[in-house]
Amino acid sequence: MTAERPHGSRRPRRRAPRVLLIVGVLAALAAGAAVVVPLVRPPGPRPDFQLPVACGETWRLSTYPGHDDYDVDFFPTSGDAWGRPVLASADGTVTVAGINGSLGGRTPQDPDGPRGRGGGYWVKIDHGGKWETQYLHLLEPPSVQAGQRVARGDQLGRVGSTGNSGAPHLHYEQRRGWEKVEAYFDGVPSGITSDDREYSVRLTSANCRPTRP
Repeated sequence: MTAERPHGSRRPRRRAPRVLLIVGVLAALAAGAAVVVPLVRPPGPRPDFQLPVACGETWRLSTYPGHDDYDVDFFPTSGDAWGRPVLASADGTVTVAGINGSLGGRTPQDPDGPRGRGGGYWVKIDHGGKWETQYLHLLEPPSVQAGQRVARGDQLGRVGSTGNSGAPHLHYEQRRGWEKVEAYFDGVPSGITSDDREYSVRLTSANCRPTRP
């Protein structure tokens, strides 16, 4: 015979594991949202980018078939390209400062030395709002390091021909949301868009230090 339970008595319900499971799921969803929301958030306003070269200098911006859309090569219109200062286009934080690919052996002393691979010595800057710039083929190790805060006009390195480069120049890119876009300088589009043909434009840098009162 089965013994009867006293009147009014109930078996305890195991609610704690279920509650913990629900709390865990909610915490995971919240953590996932914290990661996903910044990724889907649209890019912020375009920073006031300036040419990555010295104030008042005129440079030739060019591209050629196979260069990739929106990639810009900088060549000075006068004087030697080797060793010219490469400047930050806008305020930001350096995220990469090192070697992309391999350096090769092209130097001012041996300009026809062996090519390397990729971008050689390079710098990448995060300007906030999903905006980024890249500077490739620098002559020597960058003069900045990852994590360093830079202001517009700060020197990042010098023009060289490291990596897969045929002559001393600066390869430059602007990216929005990690996609390359047409570079703007001083609020004006550069005119370097597709790489369907070889062409160039000339622009004068307004990357000048603000005057003090």
